[in-house]
Amino acid sequence: MRLLLALVLLCALAPASARTAFQARCEDTIGDSVSVFTLRQNGYRVDNSYSFHGLTRLNGSRAPGTYVLGLTRAESSVSIAVKGRMLSDPASGYECVAPRLEVNLTYLPIIVYVGREFPPGTCSYKEILAHEMRHLQAYTDFLPQAEKIVRAALEKRFAGKPLYAPAGQARDLLQREIDTGWMTFIKNEMAKVERLQAAIDTPQEYARLGKVCAGEVQSLIRPAKRKNNT
Repeated sequence: MRLLLALVLLCALAPASARTAFQARCEDTIGDSVSVFTLRQNGYRVDNSYSFHGLTRLNGSRAPGTYVLGLTRAESSVSIAVKGRMLSDPASGYECVAPRLEVNLTYLPIIVYVGREFPPGTCSYKEILAHEMRHLQAYTDFLPQAEKIVRAALEKRFAGKPLYAPAGQARDLLQREIDTGWMTFIKNEMAKVERLQAAIDTPQEYARLGKVCAGEVQSLIRPAKRKNNT
């Protein structure tokens, strides 16, 4: 990730062995740079309104001749509020800021779809729902893992120290770094959950689902296949 260099740590202003009066005032009075995280899981709901043909179209990435019996869709949201105290030093022409980044990582309510051809309570419904629960669990387990990676990266970048910039530029530069660098980094980390999801949907798993319940799945989708092809 490319970060803006105009926001610098104190070493740019003085030798490591000494602090200017301004640096001492910044470090001793405005507090540390901190990142505060909020993780929010908003639960899930089960939707049985789509046919398996509708779910196949909704998924949009299946090979020709294959069908989606169930589907789990999760939408994530990332927000970063930028706060923090700031001091200025007319003598040096610099200002310092101790960023307080309030990071919110959220899943909107996750939707678990099971094709309407599979009535609740049937063996096939239970098998398809159990498969989709694995996807749901992968999403919910991943959020804390993403938080750890993002937290470590932010701590490494800001090191708990005030940042310095030419007078009048600190807040704008910090906001620009968040908008152009950190938001992209965090969203990319959140997107890595899709690798875990893909690992659940193996050809072997699809083959297993097609044979469970003594052929019940195939017996339920066969009439819908014929109807869709006529």
